[in-house]
Amino acid sequence: MKKINDLFFRLAEVMLVTMLSVMVIMVFGNVVLRYGFNSGLISSEELSRFLFIWITFLGAIVAMRENAHLGLDTLIRVLPHAGKKFCFGLSNALMLGCCVLMFYGTLKQHQINATTLSGVMQIPMSWVYGVGYITSVAMGLMIAGQLLRLARGQITDEDLIQVQDSEDGGEQHIAGAAK
Repeated sequence: MKKINDLFFRLAEVMLVTMLSVMVIMVFGNVVLRYGFNSGLISSEELSRFLFIWITFLGAIVAMRENAHLGLDTLIRVLPHAGKKFCFGLSNALMLGCCVLMFYGTLKQHQINATTLSGVMQIPMSWVYGVGYITSVAMGLMIAGQLLRLARGQITDEDLIQVQDSEDGGEQHIAGAAK
């Protein structure tokens, strides 16, 4: 299971790099064509916009795995172990609810998006916004795994704080504030 998980995230990272590269090449190429030759690729802007949507959503999945999302941990760090567990469970349950809402919203919009074509490339918009399925399911599975670990008692105090400290040393600002 760990190999499949690692393979999924490796594939997501490769897709992110590929999409960003294509986006940069298309935008740069379009700028050169516009200023140098007074022409341009009409699909460049639209495809770049669609790739940006996918990069944002796939990047959120990878960031979640690495606990790289922004968070406020000042209160959590001073709570006792039981308080940390409660807040961990509550925040993960709320995030799981958001994933369910994202999946449901994507599903409700699917038929509309499947019959709506993009303005320039004429592709169904369900291909653009279908990334909501991938994001909600991937994040939902990660959150469900965290909640399962919490229920089994397999979470340490360090795991209960779901944000990474900044490079300037987050521990220092807490100690300084307590003085």
